[in-house]
Amino acid sequence: MTAGADTGASTGTGTAETVRADLLDCLQVNLALLADRHHGPGTHLRLGARLRFAPRPGPDGLPTVEPTLDDHLADASELLGLTVATRVSGVDRPVIAAAGGPVYVVADAHYLPWVPYFGHKHVEHSFLVEPGADGDTVEVTDGYHNDTQWGKARPGSHTYGRDELAAILAADPQGVELLHLVPRPLGPAPRPAADLDADRAAEYLRAYAEHPDRTAALERFTLETWLLARARKLYAQYAAGGPEAAVDPAAAEHLARWDGVVEHAYLTFRRVARGRAEPPELLARAAEVLRADATALTGSGPAAEPEGDAATGDGELRPTVRAVVADVLALDEHLVPDTELTGLAEFSSLRMVEIVEGLEAAFDVEFGPDDLVPEKLHRIDDLCGLVHRALAAR
Repeated sequence: MTAGADTGASTGTGTAETVRADLLDCLQVNLALLADRHHGPGTHLRLGARLRFAPRPGPDGLPTVEPTLDDHLADASELLGLTVATRVSGVDRPVIAAAGGPVYVVADAHYLPWVPYFGHKHVEHSFLVEPGADGDTVEVTDGYHNDTQWGKARPGSHTYGRDELAAILAADPQGVELLHLVPRPLGPAPRPAADLDADRAAEYLRAYAEHPDRTAALERFTLETWLLARARKLYAQYAAGGPEAAVDPAAAEHLARWDGVVEHAYLTFRRVARGRAEPPELLARAAEVLRADATALTGSGPAAEPEGDAATGDGELRPTVRAVVADVLALDEHLVPDTELTGLAEFSSLRMVEIVEGLEAAFDVEFGPDDLVPEKLHRIDDLCGLVHRALAAR
């Protein structure tokens, strides 16, 4: 789910290597590559100029903040100086095989072999296609950056024969969308602006709290928190003035709290999906950071309180705990620090969940839902304390 900073963009589109792919969703990121290609490095950050909270009806009767393709194209036109010249839906094999470029394509990631969702998950995904060095191939460029339970997605380019790509896309029964976007003159950079409605946030969270299918609600809410966190990081980076500019310290602290909510959501979903009790306070915690957005990101409204300190652990359990962590992270035990695991490139919210499950198996315990707060799962001492309490409660 969550991803660390990665500023690399594919070189296949000729864009600068400053696209903040880690701040963008799978439809935004390839519009960002086109924007920087046409208008220069850093243009893509304009996608963060407008921070909105505008839930709409979504799957399973739940509201969603996920923008539609049309929403993204409207932002590309307004903010990135990219206009849709042609848009063809349900593209068939001959059209794809003959396509010039660069073109922006949207398809189901379930059928795209270069992304981790291939064969696993149905989700809209974008990429760019342009002619290869010879007349028989095309270059597929995908700037997406994310860690998933099926592996890591990172920006890259892939060479296919024209008919080979056409055959890949023909496997999608819904067809794909093929769009030619052309540049137009770019206006002055807009001032950062936020539209954050506390009443809508309360209604939004209530729908997730009251939904009877807890697994479905929490699975969707995991994606929602990921989208909310990325949008806020993009807004803060735009306000900072550039892809590598330092974000305001108060905003950075708030964004770290958002990372905690994303981790908490994923942990909660995984626990409930396995038939375990639902860890409490996730939605209350989400409500707190949503309320704090106005203060931390725009300078108005009530602030959130910082999280409390985690508990210490039991040294007698340390060797086994360290061994489990090392096994999950595929590291030698001497490389596992006693301080923050979050400093390790191998650590992520996915690995955090696997560590929790590995410790339960190693010690034959089930952790209580009250203990499963991500901030208490980032240090060896805290993990030892978690095991100690679970063993004492047996």
